[in-house]
Parts: sequence; C-alpha cells; structure tokens
Amino acid sequence: MPLLKFDLIQGRDDEQLLALLDSAHAAMVQAFEVPLSDRYQCVTQHRPNELVIHDTGLNLPRSNNVVLLTVVTRPRSDMQKRDFYRLLVANLQRDCGLRTEDVVISLVENKDADWSFGLGEAQFLTGVL
Repeated sequence: MPLLKFDLIQGRDDEQLLALLDSAHAAMVQAFEVPLSDRYQCVTQHRPNELVIHDTGLNLPRSNNVVLLTVVTRPRSDMQKRDFYRLLVANLQRDCGLRTEDVVISLVENKDADWSFGLGEAQFLTGVL
C-alpha cells in the first residue's frame, strides 16, 4: 500500500491533476500488484521558485511541468521498481502529455510496523491486513 506524494509547480486544473493521479495509480497497481482500492495520494503545489529540480549532470532539460514523485512503500524488488518507473513515465506521457525528462521519482521503503491506517493500530502487524 504505497503512499504517493506529488510535488509540482502550480497551474494544473482539476482535470489535469486527476489524470496525473489516475495514471500514477494505474502504474502502481500494475507494477506492485497492489489492490485497486489501495490508493493513498497527495499533491503539494509550489510557486515556480519553490521547486528546484536540476538534472544531476544527465543533461535532462526540465520544464515547469516537472513532477517530483516520492513513493513511500513496503519493500519492492528491483524489477518491480524498474517496471513502475517505466510504466509511470509511459502513462504520464500518454495521459498527461508529460515529457519523460520531467518525471523524477524517489522510492522510500519502510516496513510493516511503519504503517497505521487508523484506530491507532498497526494493521499489518495485527494481521488485519
């Protein structure tokens, strides 16, 4: 049950945001084989000077459509991660018109004890999930 946190520059309308979230969710469901109902996403929009995403020496030109996606997730295999990256940029290019150079992804892994979905309980540890 990954948590997807999007940081982007202000200016997208509700329809564009929904397309972004839907496309990312579809990639996550396919690559990580999570249930369709496991959907936890949040968007933070920034003024242009509040989001600085350089190219790390790869000569990747960024535009104001850049998306920084942080994925907090239980451990995934290297193959699942690579599939997610590939599927995500393909979906975002197809559904949102995003350039592949404008998608930056960081996965942060955690463990079952690091999740509580409510009630002050660790559902993965108690066996409810």
